[in-house]
Amino acid sequence: MRMPHLEGIRCEQIHTPRLTFHVLFAGPPDGEPVVFLHGNVSSATFWEETMLTLPPGFRAIAPDLRGYGESERRPVDATRGLRDFSDDVHALVETMGLARFHLVGHSMGGGIAMQYAIDHAERIFSLTLVDPLSPYGFGGTKDPEGTPCWPDYAGSGGGTANPEFVRRLAAGDRGEESDFSPRRVLRAFYGKAPFLHPREDILVESMVRTAVGEENYPGDFQISANWPGIAPGTRGVNNAMSPKYCNLSALAAIDPKPPILWIRGAEDVVVSDHSLFDFGYLGSIGLVPGWPGEAIYPPQPMVAQTRRVLERYEAAGGRYQEEEIPDAGHTPYLERPEVFQEILHAYLRR
Repeated sequence: MRMPHLEGIRCEQIHTPRLTFHVLFAGPPDGEPVVFLHGNVSSATFWEETMLTLPPGFRAIAPDLRGYGESERRPVDATRGLRDFSDDVHALVETMGLARFHLVGHSMGGGIAMQYAIDHAERIFSLTLVDPLSPYGFGGTKDPEGTPCWPDYAGSGGGTANPEFVRRLAAGDRGEESDFSPRRVLRAFYGKAPFLHPREDILVESMVRTAVGEENYPGDFQISANWPGIAPGTRGVNNAMSPKYCNLSALAAIDPKPPILWIRGAEDVVVSDHSLFDFGYLGSIGLVPGWPGEAIYPPQPMVAQTRRVLERYEAAGGRYQEEEIPDAGHTPYLERPEVFQEILHAYLRR
């Protein structure tokens, strides 16, 4: 079954040298291109409302990334960090003939956008990061400089995903009987809880189309002697975001330096200095036993890490703008669309 889309959204399969993409479009074909990258366990359909409301003269382009939505399922080599995804995006824009474009990334897509800017800064008019992955990856670091808690980066990678959620995702669970069903996870964590969206059924359908397994989401893992007992493997999405392989701090030194907009929901519990998906924070509040304490494994300061890299970007001659949207969680573009759009549109026009 093909995913239904909002009126005004067009879709196309685009073949590139790396993989076949399912891509959504909105706006005039000759408009200034804005490329949207979605987050983990979602797809381009999350961007549809934002795509349809871009100012006149802009063209919205949103691909399903590898292993998500209706794009081709290919393994993720986690030892390359997010470069598999960045290289995919580059193959897509090259195939489409996009010389330059605005780039917008949410969550994991924000990390991919940073990696793309490191690899191809000259192609970007502007960079917008929406509740982005920390430049030092997800899990296992303890200060604004991204210092690892353990040498093996225990507490990050493929073993950090809840196994019952993974099982239900793989089974295509569209119900709401379990707290670990994709629908209940969407309501509890993707936005400020309870997050109830008019297109909830479509968003859930998008989630359950995620490729699940050791090669994709969440990836493989290794047993560790260090708390909390699991360390990154070498395959799959969550390992690609582990700080063992993912370090995007080189963003501060890219040249040329496109202007950067950083937007985040004030109530985000996913990418946060107190993330409910971070073992350091969960251990500190007693939800994971055996926590070795603040000095060894504190909560990862994800927001502080992003701010530190962007301050370095600014000190090196770049410009960045930080916007916090109150009363919004991890997806402010879906929760408070009018506020989000006002900020994004003003930025794009400038």
